[in-house]
Formats: sequence, structure tokens, C-alpha cells
Amino acid sequence: MGHTTGSGATWAAFAAAEPAFATTVRERFGQYTHHSLATLRKDGSPRLSGIEADFRWDELWLGMMPNSRKALDLRRDGRFALLANPGAGTDMGGGDVRISGRAVEVTDTGALERYAEAVGMPLPFHVFRVELTEVVRTFVEGDDLVVRTWSPGRQMRTIRRGTDDSPPREES
Repeated sequence: MGHTTGSGATWAAFAAAEPAFATTVRERFGQYTHHSLATLRKDGSPRLSGIEADFRWDELWLGMMPNSRKALDLRRDGRFALLANPGAGTDMGGGDVRISGRAVEVTDTGALERYAEAVGMPLPFHVFRVELTEVVRTFVEGDDLVVRTWSPGRQMRTIRRGTDDSPPREES
């Protein structure tokens, strides 16, 4: 299951490529239950919804109520951005973490039943498996704002921006 697809990578592929970064991201999501999901409405405008993210079986899953607006958005256009709880106030341990990608709906009855049993929720509900296209962590280190970015097929990038007027600098 840890493969890279045509449009993104599985959580397992990300964790294999950047294990320390993946651990930090997963821990940040684990600090809180509720997160923010951005999807695209039918007219192309953004929709922001609350959601729980579920890391299970080396994958990242999104579960939703039947025919919820966000589920219908993802069925129509799977692109999304998921932000670890932005309501955490000043307690941003682990930094600000965002995952972007494509949500692929799980339609196999056996897989849905297995997932429902694992999470202890009765069907029906929508389940989407996440294919990552970008993972970003933004945090403060000393006097620098640090932005760390990973995308499938690319090396992780780290950009630092100081509090002075100097231009951002990329670490190698």
C-alpha cells in the first residue's frame, strides 16, 4: 500500500521518504481531534469544513456523513487541503501543518465494512483515502520562520525567513 500514484503518494510512501517529517506531521494532527478541510464547491469557490483525520493501516483517511456537502465536493473534484487544528490558539506545538492532495472515495463494500468496524461507526458514511501532493509545516525556530515542504518525487525543501528584511533563504 505504500506506493506513489499518478496524482499523489500514499501516507506510507511519504513516511518512507521522510520518516521524521511524517512523524512530526502525524503528531501535530494527533494533538487535536478536529481539523479544517478545504474543498471546492460546484462553482469552483472554496468550502471550509470541520473534519477528523484518521491515520490507519499506513494510510490517511477522511470519513464523512452520507451526502455531506464536503463529501459531495470531493466526489465531484477530489482536490483538498487539510489543516491541522487551526483553533489551537497559541499552542502550536509541532507548528502549523497542512496536507494537500486528492481524496479517493472507497467504494468497495468489504473495505467500507472493515473501516466501519475499525472506527466503531455504523455504515452508511463516505470514506476517502488520501493521496498526498504536498505536505507543509510552518514553525518558528529562534528568530526564523521555517517552512518545510515535501511533494512526491521531489526532495524536501526548507526555507527560512528571518525577522529582518533579508530575503528568504533555502537550506540545502
